[in-house]
Amino acid sequence: MIWFIADPHFGHANIIRYCHRPYSSVEEMNAALISNWNALVKPTDTVYVVGDVAMGDAQAYLARLNGRKILIFGHHDRNPQLLCSHFEEITPFKQVTIEGQDIVLCHYPLMDWPGREQGAWQLHGHKHGTYLPLEGKQWDVGVDVNNYRPVSFAQIKAIMSGRREAHGPAVGDPLEATRLMEKSQRGRMKALGKIAAPRLSR
Repeated sequence: MIWFIADPHFGHANIIRYCHRPYSSVEEMNAALISNWNALVKPTDTVYVVGDVAMGDAQAYLARLNGRKILIFGHHDRNPQLLCSHFEEITPFKQVTIEGQDIVLCHYPLMDWPGREQGAWQLHGHKHGTYLPLEGKQWDVGVDVNNYRPVSFAQIKAIMSGRREAHGPAVGDPLEATRLMEKSQRGRMKALGKIAAPRLSR
């Protein structure tokens, strides 16, 4: 199976207060997130992690998580070179096609993306459930939106069936998310020699 998740923020005590997570301590949160992940994800499954894995060193948490993992990094993933042994790929932006469905993955919600008006999905994190566009096949795969669990391709397909198609140009500043993504990348592309460059078109 294929899964998506964002913003677990392992080891980040303040995220409990910021996002009103139902945990009394960071230790309880870490244990619950790991348990929820492994209850769903098998070792042979693929998990797209759409940014913000942990506050601080993520390696101890990643070593306990099932699945083949691909990281689309976020602004809290400050040392991606330390994570290479846990991810098959690390990139700031990725386009995939699953069962004929085009999907754009970026930690930040984009105002526009390749294939938007042709039904391509954009899956993101970063907003912790505070952003819901009026139209377009876009969804926050962060744990705060999805019951602190990874969400499957089939679940997202069902969600997207109820989302209105995008028509016409995107409303707002299309450069806003790009600026955030570029800021997030600075210094990391040099730090990680094996990182994949953003692929903006097929």
